[in-house]
Amino acid sequence: MMCGGLSTSQPATPEIQEIADKVKAQLEEKENKKFDVFKAVSFKKQVVAGLNYFIKVHVGDEKFTHLRVYESLPHENKPLTLSNYETDKTKHDEISYF
Repeated sequence: MMCGGLSTSQPATPEIQEIADKVKAQLEEKENKKFDVFKAVSFKKQVVAGLNYFIKVHVGDEKFTHLRVYESLPHENKPLTLSNYETDKTKHDEISYF
């Protein structure tokens, strides 16, 4: 993976689910709703001054949301941040930069 470019899509791991869970409250606050279903399906990574995770999350029915989560460098000791997100995605929508 080159610096700045997105990695190839990979199936979500327990670590990725944990990252999604940590920003779930941020998304619920921004969208002003609760998600009963919040299952990470797949993800891509981007190396920046830290890491961006682009995570496809199943949020119930046939609905998916794409999350961009920023993880700062370890020495900065900052919490994960929900940088951006896209709603109304489908199972077949490719994760791309947003």
